[in-house]
Amino acid sequence: MTSAMTVADALMIGLGAVAVGAAMAVVTTRQIVRAGLWLVVALGAVAGLYLALAAELLAWVQVLIYVGAVVVLLLFAVMLTRAPIGISDDLDRPRAVGLLVGGGSGLGLAALLVDAYRWSTVDPAPAGAEALGTAVFRTWVLPFEVLSVLLLAALVGAIVVSRPDIGARTAGEEGS
Repeated sequence: MTSAMTVADALMIGLGAVAVGAAMAVVTTRQIVRAGLWLVVALGAVAGLYLALAAELLAWVQVLIYVGAVVVLLLFAVMLTRAPIGISDDLDRPRAVGLLVGGGSGLGLAALLVDAYRWSTVDPAPAGAEALGTAVFRTWVLPFEVLSVLLLAALVGAIVVSRPDIGARTAGEEGS
């Protein structure tokens, strides 16, 4: 049985290539701001993959949470902590170790995926707001709340890092 490639298949292959290429650019660039911008491209391509899979809610969550919040937080942290924006020599690491770890991780994940699904098809979950609400608020309520606490902690940490006057002791307080 042969199957022809559909437009969705071609779109997923193209978006996957963009995501992998941008991810490679994130880890190979020596400029931290450009790495953050390449991360926007990689995460945007993943959102496009979600759209190609007809998971619109996940695509919007990807855009709002990761592209909109995490990357902006990263760029603000770089700018507010006065980190070097140009080429950094301390980002130069041995490439062989990185290639070995990255390649091993990629092969391990690929083997796990093949073992988990054994090239079989997966039935899509039931669509609709009721099914989504049931899944989020019955099955996934604990991870959902843990994620919200994690994002709140990241926001508070970003505020503390960006404000040098918070937590700073004055000369009169040191003796007491």
